[in-house]
Amino acid sequence: FYTARDGQDYELNLIDTPGHVDFSYEVSHAMGACEGAVLVVDATQGVEAQTLANLYLALDKGLDIVPVINKIDLPSARADEVAEELEELLSVPAESVLCISAKEGMGIEDLLEAIVAQVRPPAGDEEGRLRALIFDSHYDSYKGVVAYVRVVDGVIRAEMALQLMSTGGQLAPLEVGVFAPGMRPVAELRAGDVGYLATGLKNVRECRVGDTVTSAAEP
Repeated sequence: FYTARDGQDYELNLIDTPGHVDFSYEVSHAMGACEGAVLVVDATQGVEAQTLANLYLALDKGLDIVPVINKIDLPSARADEVAEELEELLSVPAESVLCISAKEGMGIEDLLEAIVAQVRPPAGDEEGRLRALIFDSHYDSYKGVVAYVRVVDGVIRAEMALQLMSTGGQLAPLEVGVFAPGMRPVAELRAGDVGYLATGLKNVRECRVGDTVTSAAEP
């Protein structure tokens, strides 16, 4: 939750994706859950091939792009040159590219303001039938497969009867929650929210990345 300079409170759901080009499948599904992408470029390395690959994925999905140059605290940083590379790549003025140091905390508030100003809010319908995208998962020996979801429409509540669209499999989540950044149970996830479902399923194959979770009563 972020209180912006305009006095409004904003809920920011952030998904970190691997930058490496070998993970393009995972990155693609994570981007499918988002409205915007913060494109982080290393001030010492500049725009690399994998940066371009992920940028094109984000543009293909119609995401709002917020370009950022990180690690400006390092002696070898060449922020001005990298900003010019981004100007050529994205047709944005070099002086408008944000320069930050995540390590030192420099420029972070400006970045949060840019996300609020430049990334559109989710347009899902809370009253609609449930549609939630599974974009990642992990296995927990107590909770079974934990599916990471972005709710597109509708609401997911704990212990609600759910259905997986591709397999037709049914489940009732043991727990519904958000990442804050650790796993924190909540009563429900609404349209626009990013969170997790502890499914109780014993096999990751039963809960595939890219599948849609819906209501068993009203699929």
